[in-house]
Amino acid sequence: MSIENVVNNSKYMKAITFSLMASMILLSTLASAAQDAHSKKADHDIVDVAVANGSFNTLAAALKAAGLVVVLKGDGPFTVFAPTDEAFAKLPAGTVESLLKPENIDQLKAVLTYHVVSGKVMAEDVVKLSTAATVNGADVKITVVDGAVKLNDGSTVVMTDVNASNGVIHVIDTVILPPSS
Repeated sequence: MSIENVVNNSKYMKAITFSLMASMILLSTLASAAQDAHSKKADHDIVDVAVANGSFNTLAAALKAAGLVVVLKGDGPFTVFAPTDEAFAKLPAGTVESLLKPENIDQLKAVLTYHVVSGKVMAEDVVKLSTAATVNGADVKITVVDGAVKLNDGSTVVMTDVNASNGVIHVIDTVILPPSS
């Protein structure tokens, strides 16, 4: 091998080494940025995540009226089957307004706590359940129909595993009512 070949190979090796190092630094930076983004998202509790979404204004107002905001901002972990504003709109006319009245706070709390399960139950575990004990004390029925998770045969889970610092949210399309409501 001539000296020229060694020099050329050395330059080639330096270029490869430099490219590999630059790639590793870029990958490391991207991985760090992704981890930071995930960490920031996980800094928000269930209430903050729901409010920031913009589709849970009725739920947020109901939680405030029932005095449950502080609870769902607590350590948890909680699993919340969160009805959207559209889910609340499906209730008979006047139902939400009636539940928000101070004299109906116990009924409002019963409805809201029926949407909460203690612990962090991810979608992969929800589909294995036939019931789940809610914070309300009553069980909610869980079935899987054509790949969709249904609660009490009337509400469909439309989005799963929305992570929060103190649990997880599964978005539902219909408000579920406890057996005594």
